[in-house]
Amino acid sequence: MIYLDHNATTPLDERVFEAMQPYLKSFYGNPSALYRIGRLSRSAVETAREQVAALAGVSPSQVLFTSGGTESNNLALNSIKSHMRLLISSIEHPSVTEPAERFRNRSCSVDILAVDENGLFDRESFERCCSDRPDFASLILANNETGVIQSIAEWAGLLREQSVIVHTDAVQAAGKMPLAFNALNVQLMSISSHKIYGPKGCGALIIEKGIEPEPLQLGGGQEQGYRAGTENVAAIVGFGKAAELALSEMTQWRNQMLNLRQLLEQGLAELNATIFSQAVERLPNTVQFGIDGVDGEMLLMQLDKKGFAVSSGSACASGGGMPSPVLTAIGIAQDLAKSALRVSLGKANTEADIAEFIQSLKTILNRT
Repeated sequence: MIYLDHNATTPLDERVFEAMQPYLKSFYGNPSALYRIGRLSRSAVETAREQVAALAGVSPSQVLFTSGGTESNNLALNSIKSHMRLLISSIEHPSVTEPAERFRNRSCSVDILAVDENGLFDRESFERCCSDRPDFASLILANNETGVIQSIAEWAGLLREQSVIVHTDAVQAAGKMPLAFNALNVQLMSISSHKIYGPKGCGALIIEKGIEPEPLQLGGGQEQGYRAGTENVAAIVGFGKAAELALSEMTQWRNQMLNLRQLLEQGLAELNATIFSQAVERLPNTVQFGIDGVDGEMLLMQLDKKGFAVSSGSACASGGGMPSPVLTAIGIAQDLAKSALRVSLGKANTEADIAEFIQSLKTILNRT
């Protein structure tokens, strides 16, 4: 198999697995226990907290461990109270849009920030939304489908001038671009382990000092009282190691991905594919494209038979048979949107993988 769906999840780095192994078997103590094996587990958790903090450019006390990006997003939004006004964009991940809809049903107002034809936040729409004085905003940093990177620092800075609490979903951005939390002007930021070659089931919410999110679950004092429950020590250790590697290898990884993305887009151009949001800055590993007259799900399955793993969009929202809400938001025609496939590259991919993918895609299209 040639794996081209790294925005959905990444394979576990061997060095991450090695770091986790002792905590899967030998060092099994509860990190809340006071005896030695518990203290060893607590020390491992705190070391991982320091590693994740370094990736985000914050102090360790600002890192709150969760089960992943979805929980981090939900926890961030859980501070919204009845009759508050929430601002989100039209291209958010379902773990933001679905909680927002629940808040709408609980007497909250939800304003939707539109995007332009490239998938960037629209200034006129932003000004209209801000005229209603939102209390809380959740704006994605890098879109999981198109890879479009937003100027979050600018938008968040404008919102903070109005005393708006700003959260950003940085799950896809982490490890692929520098993350300086303070420079982004946000108060809350979500990241996830399994997007950076760490284990599934672990993530973090980065919190500005003075911000106190409302816990989703109660019954213990773990994670400063914000996230009750015994910590998943092995996964947290793996997340920490993955964050350390992501920080140290980011420049090399970005350059490699950009080179492969350029090759991929050259091949797609020869097939008359439409690359979405090609004119603006995107994640170095992400290409979403469509081909007129082709059914995307059929094409995905044909590629799967040839040994390629690709996606039609967000793995958390696939299978509905409807065009992507993200592509709809940027004005892509329905038929073209339904043909969409996303290729998200990883550090194990090669130029040979890209050449084989383009050749297989050409073969399939010639048969249709």
